[in-house]
Amino acid sequence: MTENDARTRVAAHVADHPGVYFSELVRQTDLAPGQVQYHLRKLGDAVVSREFHGRTHYYPPDCDAFERRALAVLRRETAVDIVVSLLRHGPTPAADTAERVDVARSTLEWHLDRLTDLGVVAKRRDERGRVTLVLERPEETAGLLRTVEPSLPERLVDRFTRLVDRLLAE
Repeated sequence: MTENDARTRVAAHVADHPGVYFSELVRQTDLAPGQVQYHLRKLGDAVVSREFHGRTHYYPPDCDAFERRALAVLRRETAVDIVVSLLRHGPTPAADTAERVDVARSTLEWHLDRLTDLGVVAKRRDERGRVTLVLERPEETAGLLRTVEPSLPERLVDRFTRLVDRLLAE
C-alpha cells in the first residue's frame, strides 16, 4: 500500500465515521498507531480533532461544534439508548429513563454527566426539585444517530456495566 492509499483510507474512514476516536481509527484502518498519527498530521485541515472526556475524536471539517460533541458521546451504546428513549418518550423523569434503558441510576448518571456536559441532554427541575431529562436539539440529534454505531469494545464495556448493575440489584 502506498502512502497516499493509507492517507486516503484514514481520511475516508473519518468522513464515513465522524467522531471516531484514535484507537478505533487504528483498529478500523488496520494501520499502526504511528502511521495513523503521521497521516492525520499530513491531512492537516482535512480532518478536525477534538478531545472530549479524555479521548481525541476526529471529524471531517464540515461538522459543527454541536455535531462534534454529540457524535463523541453517542459512540457509547448506553448513551444511544438514553437518547433514543428520550426521542421516543419526550421529556422524562430520570428514574423512568433508568428503568426504560435498564441501567442502575448510578450508571445513568455517569452517562448523563457526559450528555449534559456536551449539551446533548438537559436536566430540568420542576417546582418540587424532581429532575426531568430533555434533549437539547432533538431533530439534529436524531439525524446524528443515523451516522453513529458504537464500536464493539464500547458495546462490550456498556453491556458488562449493565450485567454488573443487574447482579448488584439482586
